[in-house]
Amino acid sequence: MVRRNDERRAALVDAAIEVLAREGARGLTFRAVDTEAGVPAGTASNYFTNRDALLTQAGARVYERLQPDEETIARQRASAPDRDTYVELMRELVGRVSGFRTGYLALLELRLEATRRPDLSAVLTERVRADVEANVAYHEESGLPGDATAVRLLYLAFNWLIVEQLTLPGVFSEAERDALVAAAVERVVLP
Repeated sequence: MVRRNDERRAALVDAAIEVLAREGARGLTFRAVDTEAGVPAGTASNYFTNRDALLTQAGARVYERLQPDEETIARQRASAPDRDTYVELMRELVGRVSGFRTGYLALLELRLEATRRPDLSAVLTERVRADVEANVAYHEESGLPGDATAVRLLYLAFNWLIVEQLTLPGVFSEAERDALVAAAVERVVLP
């Protein structure tokens, strides 16, 4: 029987994200999730029908937690639609994603696991495609300079910058990261 306590389920999925980031996909077991969440043994297995369900929900939860808060969205919408605003928007994005280190590392683990699990691959592909298209739509609605191709190119560039920062943090300082974000916007987004 699958349990319906939404708060407990979210805590278990958050624990799964931490386990994925620390132990990798091979270390993700119901027992490890129970331990991380500080709940009795067997709790996770009462909430998830199998490991694939846990992996899939962990992937969805990472994206949910990466969304900007309402205050950030309002501030961005109130800003002038120019390249300076675009640079600040991208700096905020890279900083927010980099700030959720375990979530992004868990997502990298999930992406690798998706190469072996077609259902997980389908879920992540759908989610990433929707995320990219939402970014393109937001960009077009905002009146910011550049086009859909610029949004996609920056998405790809910044994803790798984030991977670099989270896996090898000594490569670029925060100041260098901010300068690279500005340079990417300046070179990819035509005036």
